[in-house]
Amino acid sequence: MSDGKLIGTVVDKIAFDVERGKIWEFARATFTTDPVHTDADAARAAGFDDLLATPTHVVVVGHWRDQRAFVDRLGLALERVVVGSVRWQYLRPLRAGDSLRAVRRVVGDERRDGKRGGSMRVVTLETEYVDATGTPVVRQRDVLIERGKSA
Repeated sequence: MSDGKLIGTVVDKIAFDVERGKIWEFARATFTTDPVHTDADAARAAGFDDLLATPTHVVVVGHWRDQRAFVDRLGLALERVVVGSVRWQYLRPLRAGDSLRAVRRVVGDERRDGKRGGSMRVVTLETEYVDATGTPVVRQRDVLIERGKSA
């Protein structure tokens, strides 16, 4: 299924809080050394209300999503899907205490010929994260590639 009918389809919606503990975990896991991510006093001294989340913090939402359901909904064969790319656009830094809601939509769905023969399906998803006031704070774009069936 890649006739463009899925463009605009809401894949899922999720809500989560940016928690201090998770900020610390991401900072440690990514070897982040800037104290604005680990020391609230340093964050305040830098002009922020609280600890800042690391740049990839929104990937935490993947732990709450039903990944199998969205793959099935898109008609993809999970065993042939690879992530082509992920991009984040931050409209403002995320801080401990932010409550976010996210809506993920299909913005592209096409079939392409592969360089080595066969075809592949390329699905582009965009997630917009908004804060408690409804203001957009992060946009995430994911490109998924479903490889063609092996002969």
